[in-house]
Amino acid sequence: MRQSTAPLRQSNPASNTKQLLEKKKEFDAVLALDRASTQFLKRIEGLADDFDDIADAGIVHGRVLEQWPNMFRILNIFLSSREQASGAEDNELEGERLVRIPIEELQNTERST
Repeated sequence: MRQSTAPLRQSNPASNTKQLLEKKKEFDAVLALDRASTQFLKRIEGLADDFDDIADAGIVHGRVLEQWPNMFRILNIFLSSREQASGAEDNELEGERLVRIPIEELQNTERST
């Protein structure tokens, strides 16, 4: 009978335990890396949401700033019309004022005294 040429596997408990501990350390490291990358992804997504809010705020500020020239134009029109109106009133009323005097009440008070 012929002998097998394949090497015989010898089971060494210390060697197996050492390999098992190495594999467990490797697995724990991969698990920790997975947790860290999940946290990193959540933080990056949060930053992306914040940047979206900042971009929206920039658009709103831009729209508000676009309106300032119109606001100043409207304000100038209002002020000039107000100045013209007050200037016209001053010219018309110079030296003349209408005053209401309650004559009936004065006559009644003079008669009663």
